[in-house]
Amino acid sequence: MKRALISVSDKTGIVDFARELVSHQFELISTGGTKKVLLEAGLPVVGIEEVTAFPEMLDGRVKTLHPAIHGGLLFRRDLSEHKAQAAEHGIKPIDLVCVNLYPFQETIARQGVTLEEAIENIDIGGPSMLRSAAKNYAAVTVLVDSADYETVLAELNEAGETKRETREKLAAKVFRHTAQYDALIAGYLTELSGEAFPEKLTLTYNLQSEMRYGENPHQQAAFYAEPLAGTASLARAKQLHGKALSYNNIRDADAALKIVSEFEQPVAVAVKHMNPCGVGTGDSVEEAFQKAFEADETSIFGGIIALNREVNREAALKMSEIFLEIVIAPSFTKEALEILTKKKNIRLLELEISSGARYHDVTSVRGGLLIQDSDTFLEESESYEVMTDRVPTDEELKALLFQWKIVKHVKSNAIVVGNAEMTFGIGAGQMNRIGAAEIAFHQAGEKANGAVLASDAFFPMNDTVEAASRAGIRAIIQPGGSIKDQDSIDMANKHGLAMIKTKVRHFKH
Repeated sequence: MKRALISVSDKTGIVDFARELVSHQFELISTGGTKKVLLEAGLPVVGIEEVTAFPEMLDGRVKTLHPAIHGGLLFRRDLSEHKAQAAEHGIKPIDLVCVNLYPFQETIARQGVTLEEAIENIDIGGPSMLRSAAKNYAAVTVLVDSADYETVLAELNEAGETKRETREKLAAKVFRHTAQYDALIAGYLTELSGEAFPEKLTLTYNLQSEMRYGENPHQQAAFYAEPLAGTASLARAKQLHGKALSYNNIRDADAALKIVSEFEQPVAVAVKHMNPCGVGTGDSVEEAFQKAFEADETSIFGGIIALNREVNREAALKMSEIFLEIVIAPSFTKEALEILTKKKNIRLLELEISSGARYHDVTSVRGGLLIQDSDTFLEESESYEVMTDRVPTDEELKALLFQWKIVKHVKSNAIVVGNAEMTFGIGAGQMNRIGAAEIAFHQAGEKANGAVLASDAFFPMNDTVEAASRAGIRAIIQPGGSIKDQDSIDMANKHGLAMIKTKVRHFKH
């Protein structure tokens, strides 16, 4: 008779699976709560202590860590010396293992979880059995996911045993599962100990969706989500309408989400190719969207919109007039949904908009990756220093602070022109700063007259300040720190511009 060891915390479908195993002449071995469930279902079960001749002890911490269990899993059926040793010590083979682990992830995800609770939900025996069974997959079938029960039973029904290729796939799945389990534990304890960049970095993600292609049709792609991703994340977004998101959709949507999260007042952000093309604020969500639209009526076509307020009927009517790829918001009124869902190709995403959320930026490079804190830092304006003879007016200061929040999300070199309510022109990703400024001035046109300018980094030359004065800019905010700062200050004074030094730069590569 074959033997199956079953010990699961997630008991979904386990009774039916175990009943089928019995019908295929498997003897069931089980522990604790699983054994109780199987016995209540009327199934014959051998307790783990009957196999080990050793009682469960230490509040269940020790029950399966025994040669009678691991010997039964690990001994090679094709080696006569292994079989002889097993027989000598009374070790019988275990042919199938069905185990899932203590819910560590679910435990640490709970609000207010204590360290003691977390530690007690670190499974030791479960991963050990899984690894033993998976190592010997040539002879042992190992399951860690109830989704695989049907496949195993189908093969047992067909041939009385599982296929080697199936056992191999299940073993690989087990090692992925235990690797993620250990990664979550390592991450939790590392964060607890305050180590920012440990000597080994273990990251783990779950497949969210496979995509038709990546940035281009000839590139394969998939979206993976952090197991503990917060609610203010695209991985937790609820899609209310539209076809599946593409690789580029997700990257653009994430960029929009990061920008809109900067603001407390009603704000609408339009993003195209990872850069904002228009940002607007107002007393209402529809007013904010209208200003974001007016900021760049050309580039917004086919763009991504993120808002930090519920989308109402008035805003939906405005948005329905143009082609948009995605609209992201914390919620949509019933009337707004009725209007927007008439557009077949628009995607509507509902998710929490959370300001100040901290996360890590991870960027792959060939052969490695870079990791850093996210640039969620926004310095206090009280620390800013006026560099010029003229001090910004209250209205100019308000505009400078608004544009400063935006420029940090524009690819360097970055220049943003606007007022306290919207952007007028954005120059992004240029190889020199004057080039970015000229793009922003060209886009702003006459609106630049009387507007303010934000630069993500210092001015290495005074040419940008000179060009700003010609365009009609009245005030500038920039980090300062160039060895030629005085040249830019002198140029600003010459033309009567006010200029603020933040002492903090916001490069975005």
